[in-house]
Amino acid sequence: MQLRTVLATTTAAVAAAACLAATGPAQAASRVNHACSPSVSLDRFSDALDKTTYDGTFVGNLSALAVDGDGSLAALSDRSSLFSLDARTLAPKAVVPLADEKGAALDSEGLAIEADGTRLITSETEPSIRRYGTDGTILDRLPVPASLQVAPAGRATSNQTFEGLTLMNGGRTLLASMEYALSGDTAGIVRFQTWRRHHGRFELAAQYAYRTDAAFLGVPEVQALPDGRLLVLERGFTPGVGNTVRLYLADLRHATDTSGVENLTGQSGVRLIKKTPLTDIASCPTLGATAKQPQPNPLLDNIEGMVVTGVHKGRIEVLLVSDDNQNAVQTTRFYYLRVRA
Repeated sequence: MQLRTVLATTTAAVAAAACLAATGPAQAASRVNHACSPSVSLDRFSDALDKTTYDGTFVGNLSALAVDGDGSLAALSDRSSLFSLDARTLAPKAVVPLADEKGAALDSEGLAIEADGTRLITSETEPSIRRYGTDGTILDRLPVPASLQVAPAGRATSNQTFEGLTLMNGGRTLLASMEYALSGDTAGIVRFQTWRRHHGRFELAAQYAYRTDAAFLGVPEVQALPDGRLLVLERGFTPGVGNTVRLYLADLRHATDTSGVENLTGQSGVRLIKKTPLTDIASCPTLGATAKQPQPNPLLDNIEGMVVTGVHKGRIEVLLVSDDNQNAVQTTRFYYLRVRA
């Protein structure tokens, strides 16, 4: 999406780590750890897919990543396309078009894959979460609280709704993160909605509140860790300055269920999700990266997608991707991180 100035760990994910650990096409080919902070290091990055096409489809606008059952990477474009990528080389292997029930395009932003291969995909338009088969057939649609729907139906702002999506608790819980605050909530306080699987279907469950570092920062992605904690990306853009992208560790334990709280204004009695800073991506080494527009660090771009791919030597392996918005001055870039959490 255009910026304003503004795990459940599966067997397949762990298996894919071996593939992702191999050196793929990257600007830095070594596996030397390059520290971004005491908790995060950057192994390498890759611009291999920047401004490329596959089977007549532009490979870009990437907003979410997931590890598929066969160990490949699923990469979601916000232009209604889901790519399958080779986990080692990033080369596209297939693309599946997506649509809503009327055949209209989605603003597809969040992606999670169930153990049986079913794709859970958000669209910011309504917002919505649909379950798709591997061929792009719609299977069903999850309920969404009225308050999280776009105005006038609800209190959300268009293009500021469901961005992040992740499966937790072995796939029994689904969590979606709103990108920005609802109307009536304090700027910078965003809602995380959960669903619990019941008799094979996801039903609405608890909701929590998370505060970003600044009102211009939104939440483009969340990813569950095996212990139930979350990795959370915060991201913003300032014209003439560039992107801000920060990574946090978040803990839902002890946070208040805010599903019955109409307005979040920082009031006492509402415990927000506890978060711990891991790194600011601007503090990572450049590794020779270049930027086509002003950036605090030329490595930076509009990072939107994140997936946990496995564990290596006690560190969590995390892959990020930037959404180039099909813009000549932006880049589709993959970032290979290791995180101590």
